[in-house]
Amino acid sequence: MADLALLGRVVEATQHVIDGVTPEQLSAPSPCTEWTVRDLINHVTAGSEMFALAAEHGAVPDADVSRLMGGDNLGDDYRGAFRTASNKALEVFNRPGILDQTVKLPFGEMPASVALDIAMCDVGIHAADIARATDQKIGDDEMLEGVLAVAQRIITSDWRAPGIFGQEQPADEDASAEDKLLAFAGRKV
Repeated sequence: MADLALLGRVVEATQHVIDGVTPEQLSAPSPCTEWTVRDLINHVTAGSEMFALAAEHGAVPDADVSRLMGGDNLGDDYRGAFRTASNKALEVFNRPGILDQTVKLPFGEMPASVALDIAMCDVGIHAADIARATDQKIGDDEMLEGVLAVAQRIITSDWRAPGIFGQEQPADEDASAEDKLLAFAGRKV
């Protein structure tokens, strides 16, 4: 079952990391090697809006799919764009009965609770990517461990493909929660 409290912590930590990104860092490479920091912020912003629309309407309206999947969703205010999209997602997913519904996303139909878990993992992992790329620390190990537990439950071998998740990388037993999450997502730590 989806954990709305954990989602709230993921969003809060991600917003804190995004707020710490300077305009000069937007073009920096990230551990998600195909994307810059700006690309990652754009992706988690678009994803937040996409999951909110799917939960609210049962599916992402066709008119929004191409914009969300490949357009610029940040404009000139990357911090505010994520804040707006993630707050909308939190508001929608906290509505009574939403998690009992089925939603249709561009990559498949699923229970809204599963969509929430996917969104939470995506945002949490990319928050760690952004933090690493911009020399920040998330600092909420309990939240990172929660995201890792959800990721270990939902990221199966068929998700381990170029452009999605790489093969799990080694991490020392005493590695930080952030390193363990990034290693699980296929990042070299």
